[in-house]
Amino acid sequence: MSIILLQTASQNLSDVLRDIFSHDEDTMSLVIYDLNSPLSILLTEAYRIALPHGVFINFHDANKDDIMSQMEALESGDFVALIQSTSFRLSAFRIRIELFKKSIKVVEHPHLERMPRDFEVQNYVNALAYDKQYYHHMGHTLKGMINTASRAVVHSGGETLIYPGTFEDAKLNIGDYREMKNIGGQFPIGEVFTELKELTSLNGKTRVMAFGDIHYNVNIPKQSITIVIENGQLVKTENTTEEFEAVLDLIREEEGVIWVRELGLGLNRALSKENFVSDMGTFERMCGLHLSLGAKHGIYGKEGFGRNSGRFHIDVMIDTDSLTIDDRVVFDGENWVV
Repeated sequence: MSIILLQTASQNLSDVLRDIFSHDEDTMSLVIYDLNSPLSILLTEAYRIALPHGVFINFHDANKDDIMSQMEALESGDFVALIQSTSFRLSAFRIRIELFKKSIKVVEHPHLERMPRDFEVQNYVNALAYDKQYYHHMGHTLKGMINTASRAVVHSGGETLIYPGTFEDAKLNIGDYREMKNIGGQFPIGEVFTELKELTSLNGKTRVMAFGDIHYNVNIPKQSITIVIENGQLVKTENTTEEFEAVLDLIREEEGVIWVRELGLGLNRALSKENFVSDMGTFERMCGLHLSLGAKHGIYGKEGFGRNSGRFHIDVMIDTDSLTIDDRVVFDGENWVV
């Protein structure tokens, strides 16, 4: 384990604890971890430095009843970190949900075993860095623009994808929980997301530079795949790959058609096409745009699309030249410019 990398990870986590969670030594902290992947080992050691007075429990060595007892002893405002090579399960007990019910602050680091390579570990650690001024400014500014927008256009390799009409209220994942019931979630963070109020109004073409494959890994084809969207549905592909078509076939088999729902604005400057990781739940925060394929969306329910309807929510990253909102350029292909 690189000492410099460990120092960077512990500093980034210390910044997160201070600037997002306002955590101090007078507040109880609990870290539940495993040691089954390079990232879980690194993050556990980094949290030991950032939380010198914390209680640490190895999930696979401890008795499940002991883990439950530790969590039940927590009080409102305490902090829990879950460092998971896969995803922890305690029978029907959904750890994060139950902790949120007690107003516990929670950070989840799931599916770490999907990112075993040295460069992925480095990229993940870099993505934990928290620039409060940047995230708060970009997040709230973009949310305000989206909530009053009447049109947005994605420009990608000579293609355009046109969003007419109005958007659903944009949601933030920027480490600002002041107006939220629950404090915490999956890290790294950095995203603003929305979708059209009328999904069928979306039309055009755009180019996909990466997607989540059937194994839940990030797939980056040699050349971008063009998708054709008519009335809110993906109807055709160009320059496609077998792996991408396998994803589309799965959605069609279960849902009949392929709806295009979420428009995600990733803000995390440590992640890009060049600096990627294999876990899509992490990589979707990359600086740029992504869409979701499939009828499922747990946040936005509308007529014909309940929050629990649909099985698939597959993220695809767009090879974006620019994004305009009401004719103003807000993304220039590399950076957010608001």
